[in-house]
Amino acid sequence: MNTASPAAEGRTTLYHRRHAKQQVGKSLGHMAPALVLFFGVVPILTGAEPFTLLAGLEIAVGAAYLVLMVRELLHLRHNPFHREPVAWLELAAAGILALESYHIWHRHHEAELAGAPHRLHVLPWLYAAVALMYVGLAFRLSQLTDRTFLHLHAGGFAVRTQRLGPAHELTWADVAAVEPDGPADALVHRTNGEKHRISFANTHDGAAHRDRLLAHAAEHLAPAPKAN
Repeated sequence: MNTASPAAEGRTTLYHRRHAKQQVGKSLGHMAPALVLFFGVVPILTGAEPFTLLAGLEIAVGAAYLVLMVRELLHLRHNPFHREPVAWLELAAAGILALESYHIWHRHHEAELAGAPHRLHVLPWLYAAVALMYVGLAFRLSQLTDRTFLHLHAGGFAVRTQRLGPAHELTWADVAAVEPDGPADALVHRTNGEKHRISFANTHDGAAHRDRLLAHAAEHLAPAPKAN
């Protein structure tokens, strides 16, 4: 959780207000690679396919995957904002799908060598493509999360409240005043007369982050002169 003091300077990651539920949904999505693993090892465990080095590797990666899944669920239970530089669960999912992709391709290749007609099999390529996607996610998830942030510093502030939205970087020379606007928004009055609204409404603890920005601005901006 973000527990910084109201005017504390530094960069803070902003999470979506439904971040905890989104993480639970992502964890449930990891059941898909688990099902792929299950249907891949059942023929081996029942004796329909021989136990090979590849099969042993699949089982080992699958066991690691299940351990990592339980680990992630425990992290979500205690702290849904826990993050790691590398998403190991996604990396294990990629391993499962890559191994199963090769397993299916190898099975059909052996059948073709034994005289079966050649056919294009889509499933191995689909698994391989999804495995590559998981590899990308494993190394990019943390960076994607960090795209939304509030950075308070002595020279001004920078903020991005939507992952696909632009970042706004302002120095105190550009800002005339910052005032509250609604329950979790801030209205920035620029020195050129323009107004810019920053909404924290869809951010976890949005009102608290807005108040941090207001307190930071109050510390660095001279109060507006009162009219006589």
